[in-house]
Amino acid sequence: MKILIIDDEKSIRNTLKEILEFEGHEITLAADGAEGLAAATSNSFDAIFSDIKMPNMDGLEFLDKAFDAGVESPVIMISGHGSIDTAVECIKKGAYDFIQKPLDLNRILITLNNATEKGDLVKETKILKKKVAKIQEIVGVSPAITKIKNMIDRVAPTDARVLITGSNGTGKELVARWLHEKSGRNNMPFIEVNCAAIPSELIESELFGHEKGAFTSAIKQHKGKFEQADGGTLFMDEIGDMSLAAQAKVLRVLQENKLSRVGSDKDINVRVRVIAATNKDLQEEIQKGNFREDLYHRLSVIIIHVPPLCERTEDIPLLTRYFIDQICEESGMPHRKIEEDALNELASYRWTGNIRELRNVTERLLILSNNTITKEDVLNYARPVFK
Repeated sequence: MKILIIDDEKSIRNTLKEILEFEGHEITLAADGAEGLAAATSNSFDAIFSDIKMPNMDGLEFLDKAFDAGVESPVIMISGHGSIDTAVECIKKGAYDFIQKPLDLNRILITLNNATEKGDLVKETKILKKKVAKIQEIVGVSPAITKIKNMIDRVAPTDARVLITGSNGTGKELVARWLHEKSGRNNMPFIEVNCAAIPSELIESELFGHEKGAFTSAIKQHKGKFEQADGGTLFMDEIGDMSLAAQAKVLRVLQENKLSRVGSDKDINVRVRVIAATNKDLQEEIQKGNFREDLYHRLSVIIIHVPPLCERTEDIPLLTRYFIDQICEESGMPHRKIEEDALNELASYRWTGNIRELRNVTERLLILSNNTITKEDVLNYARPVFK
């Protein structure tokens, strides 16, 4: 770990440095608060030790200025003139802990360990928050989209299985992700498997895992998607393309909450919420003998239908503006405007590829148009897609 030590007493600095370097840490020294602040704001440290009484800038002033400057490292205050009031003041200003001199080796190491564990938790929390922030919004004000948002809010906190239906490109995966993020499982894995993209001979291994030697290419043990999603959510996309043999095993997992890997007779307990999606009419597939009716009823406790874009044309201007902002931010383009006539022209198209196609066309318009996207740009660069 990288640690900053701020103390005007050279002997204290060197003693702490020797102790912490012996434990394998990388140490930076500063002789007063001003020097320490310069180091803390220009480098990233896992922890900071700071004396309270120092010339130029004392420890309490250092705390104020460091946190104002955005320093996120845990700060451990040390002092030879400590009191309860001083300790309380340090904690109020954001210090992680307060240690009195003479310094105790065990106390230093225990406090450092606890402080860095807290820092790791803070970093993990920020990563999770960034993850949520990166999930695309469900954009729209149409009655159909409003209904879907309300359904997500009501269904997400439960463990009910959900079947999401709709054409390709309508946003079924996005609905699944928000069902997970708004659930009590949102700090656990969200695992996605596209059932249509996996060869039928590999689907069981992909879903349930396999033991080493279970088949020719099984050179090591493999955990399947159900095990990877344990405690969280498994999103089974295009479930209508799954083989009947795999469907039977999925049904068993849903009924008994346990599975066995390919090549093993040992049962493994799993606690997974399954959300499935399909672009097929499963009732029709049942009549054809391609899909198990009992599995359908297990999966469809709640059904959410995502309509095609041509049935929610009032959302097209909102979606287009949203994609313009998103694409410009992601690619570093200067922000572009779009004329109302251009939006109206886009809203008149059929969008057989749904939202996915609208985003692609928006990106094309941003690349090929000037500062403002006009109706003429739409006619030149978007219309050929629909011929």
